[in-house]
Amino acid sequence: MSRFLPKLPKLPILMNLFYETQGTGEPLVLISGFASGSWIWFEQIEELSKHFQVITFDPRGVSHSKFDEDETPIVSIQLIAEDICQILNELGIEKTHILGTSFGGFVAQVFALNHADRLNKLILACTSFGGQNHVPPSMEVLMSFASTDSLNSTERIRKYIQPAFTQEFWQNNSEIVEKVCRLREENIVPETVYFQQLQSAMTFNKENEVSKIQAETLVITGISDKVVPMQNSVNLSNLIPNSKIEIIENGSHLFFIEQAPKFNEIVTNFVNSK
Repeated sequence: MSRFLPKLPKLPILMNLFYETQGTGEPLVLISGFASGSWIWFEQIEELSKHFQVITFDPRGVSHSKFDEDETPIVSIQLIAEDICQILNELGIEKTHILGTSFGGFVAQVFALNHADRLNKLILACTSFGGQNHVPPSMEVLMSFASTDSLNSTERIRKYIQPAFTQEFWQNNSEIVEKVCRLREENIVPETVYFQQLQSAMTFNKENEVSKIQAETLVITGISDKVVPMQNSVNLSNLIPNSKIEIIENGSHLFFIEQAPKFNEIVTNFVNSK
């Protein structure tokens, strides 16, 4: 079921914040990564919705979640976390499980720290606590994110997405790779929104705070992640008291697409475990 969240007068909430729900059971919010939206979960929604009420959304300014023409775009990790609270309020959900990947993992950490009373279990995939001890990717990968030239063009999208897959998957699964690229092309990210997400990510630092997260936490990473190197997830898991880590062999940054059945099984088993 697709919906738009109505604008609330006292909060910086979009008139057209787009979200969808599928399935029944305990709620599970999926938070997409950098410059992506609900479309990125095409390998997860059908399977996870067999077990949970799956909630996906386009972050503010991305794709269907457009700002009004007379509204100045304001985007930050903190505001996206607050948008999730408003979606939960609209759905009448008191507590939820949260799954965030990459940039969405930053949002998930902020949600966990600011709204612990609304969180059940936490899943942090291919992400980091940020700050000066974040382990960066190569300069080549970093520069592929930094430029906003031809941001929504076919060429630029492929340059940005290629490092997120293993070379083997890129070469042998052209149909899936093409689907990811096409979906990204169809779901526009305005330059100002992209730049604000980038700024928010570059200044993100929760290294000294994640030890306060009390929720049962699963950290998942791909051993071959070139975008957010695996060591970031190891460091993150080491600081969260009630956490465990799963390392996916031959998994890239987008291992939840490359190895979707395995990822979906790990998530389902973790959320359902007592």
